[in-house]
Amino acid sequence: MIDTAADCSEGRLQGLNAVVTGAAQGLGLAIAEELGRRGARVTLADVQAEKVRKAAAGLGEKGLRVEAATLDITDSRAVREFFEAFVGNRERIDILVNNAGSRQSVREVAELGDQEWDRVLGVTLTGTFYCCRAAAVAMQQQESGVIVNMASVNGQSPAALVAAYNAAKAGVISLTRTLALELAPYGVRVNAVSPGPVYTDFNRQNMAERALSLKVSQQEIIQRVAKSIPLGRWGEPHEIAQGVAFLCSPAASWITGEVLRVSGGLEGVSATPPKKAKGAPATGNSG
Repeated sequence: MIDTAADCSEGRLQGLNAVVTGAAQGLGLAIAEELGRRGARVTLADVQAEKVRKAAAGLGEKGLRVEAATLDITDSRAVREFFEAFVGNRERIDILVNNAGSRQSVREVAELGDQEWDRVLGVTLTGTFYCCRAAAVAMQQQESGVIVNMASVNGQSPAALVAAYNAAKAGVISLTRTLALELAPYGVRVNAVSPGPVYTDFNRQNMAERALSLKVSQQEIIQRVAKSIPLGRWGEPHEIAQGVAFLCSPAASWITGEVLRVSGGLEGVSATPPKKAKGAPATGNSG
């Protein structure tokens, strides 16, 4: 068993084996880079094969020890085989960051179809469960390790028009706390990070749809969000990554089962969407 407190200076991850899912872009890529800069050997896992290869190559050019892997976290068997192979090759897994997830099309519950609900829950919650389960097997055997799951302020304070995403992130928080209790006897820590608004591709699409639903410009909705944040601005990917890296580090050695909100002080968005005109057609379906 590796004593990470002894092998790493505070906040450093030298020589540890890490996996970051959804790492081809956005927050996942920023997290992979931050872990790599702190000394970890990072595997960037993503369903987007070519994109994740290019992302890993870019980090490699910066001198970081990284590699790319193609992984569909919604495929239970593929997830199991990936982690078995990873541990077989590296002998251990020290860090897992479950970042992969899916945005939801902006629409109210009355218009939310079965397929969209299943898709969002399948990636964001069930995929996280598959990865946690596979990593838990290895971490129990080695009696060490850290798991950090990406939650959201939406999982703690739901926003209108994204019920599936809210429910999935709330589920991630509950899964995190459950797993923290189950793995504590093995010395394994499990925490979550709840990011606030960060202007990645994920949120660009989300803001465009929200602006359309509210009949305002995209720039106006972006400014509205910024004004709702106590620190007065959107976050940056590296700021989320630093929170994740802290929880992975020896500096957080007595922290487990916690949800770290990295949101500029924002606790949630509770704005009510406007009432629709009577007789407006519903678009939800069961297909």
